[in-house]
Amino acid sequence: MRRIFLTLAVLPIVLLTFGCGAAAPQEFTYEIVHTYPHDPTAFTEGLEYREGFLYESTGMNGQSSLRKVKLETGEVVQRFDLMPDYFGEGMTVIGDKILQLTYQTHLGFIYNRKDFQLEKTFTYTGEGWGLTSDSKQIYMSDGTSEVRIWDRQTLAEKMRITVHDGDNQISNVNELELVEGELYANIWRTERLARISPTDGRVLGWIDLFGILPDRPPQADVLNGIAYDAVEKRLFVTGKYWPKLFEIKVVPKQR
Repeated sequence: MRRIFLTLAVLPIVLLTFGCGAAAPQEFTYEIVHTYPHDPTAFTEGLEYREGFLYESTGMNGQSSLRKVKLETGEVVQRFDLMPDYFGEGMTVIGDKILQLTYQTHLGFIYNRKDFQLEKTFTYTGEGWGLTSDSKQIYMSDGTSEVRIWDRQTLAEKMRITVHDGDNQISNVNELELVEGELYANIWRTERLARISPTDGRVLGWIDLFGILPDRPPQADVLNGIAYDAVEKRLFVTGKYWPKLFEIKVVPKQR
């Protein structure tokens, strides 16, 4: 997502009727388990964890890249820089491939995971924001309240879900991560993660991450970047131009 600040009047939250019978989303907060270094020049757009390494997509024209990062040190051990015309966005690892979105150029890239060689491109309508996947399908956000669901093999769009909390449609759905059968999402310009049902878009819970980066340096931008270690059950979060990446434990918020 780009670093442009708009008035709230330009980015309304639209009210829709989704049914008032559903239970209110549960509220959560966090405990920091471990703090790791993170490249403060990385405008983080996409983040995933695979087999001991973070895979990261960064944005901004002239700064966009795909990276393989050593978790413990923040060292970038592999990198592919995009042409200046492209603003890197969300990414996901699928087997031996990596898919990466771009912001407004309607073009995605498919890389060989081993050597980061660009193998092919694909197209889509609208803006590219977040991307994640499971064993059957791919989930893509476009900055609205909708999440597109693609076929994992063909990249054909199968359906869309609308992210909503009760009657409120939630706009600005950004970086995505699948965590134990739920979609976790950054909501742009907020300090909260939404826990979303991938079948109908209901917000199942909110994770309040307020204050996770105290003494924020001047260049640090918004919270963005979620990665999950499915083997060790570890959850990681960071932000754009953040000097730190956090492993957190999600805990219920005390009333």
